Amino acid sequence: MIRVLVVDDDFMVARLHSSVVGRQSGFEVVGAARTGADALAAVRSLRPDLVLLDIYLPDMNGLEVLRRFRESAGDYPVDVIVISAARDLDTLRTALRGGVFQYLVKPFEVESLRARLNDYAAHRSELHRLTEVDQEEVDRVFRTQSGRIAAPKGISPETTDLVLRALGKATADGLSATDCAEVTGLSRSSTRRYLEHLVTVGRAEMRPRYGTAGRPERRYHPLPR
Repeated sequence: MIRVLVVDDDFMVARLHSSVVGRQSGFEVVGAARTGADALAAVRSLRPDLVLLDIYLPDMNGLEVLRRFRESAGDYPVDVIVISAARDLDTLRTALRGGVFQYLVKPFEVESLRARLNDYAAHRSELHRLTEVDQEEVDRVFRTQSGRIAAPKGISPETTDLVLRALGKATADGLSATDCAEVTGLSRSSTRRYLEHLVTVGRAEMRPRYGTAGRPERRYHPLPR
């Protein structure tokens, strides 16, 4: 069983993430923390395998929490998936240097978190299976270790390029999933999954457009490489 600590200052968001993890086969939530200090204490006391870590915490930046995790890695080794609204390149680079397993940008579809958890479970299983490694096995481990190298199951490079081309031709107002589905000929649900994947890997961003009533419309915009 993979033990997970959820770190987010928003109680409702933490509860949502905990609910997703709790319903995922092979995972269990061992605790939740709302501050960086609480996260550090929880890692020492609970010894989770994986931390879902927000960046914007009330007492310290999540990147500082990540740095302290790594300083104590010999005593309390832990893997990290960052889940945050932080989209700036400096934050992403620092997270990568800190050895995060994945970086998931808020807001996102619940399926995106489930996919990252599945990737992590596959990665752990692969590591536990190995005794000695050659280059081919090393390459396979690093492919499963990060969606930056291998896209989640069901995401094809050809369809990703198709959605990217549609985004590239969008107006300044961007595209909704429905708009993109009409342009590409994909189903709306498939289009939404590809758009969320592009947001996750830093190729697109989602900006909500607020109308006069109801939920805001999710509009997607391309980002430069």
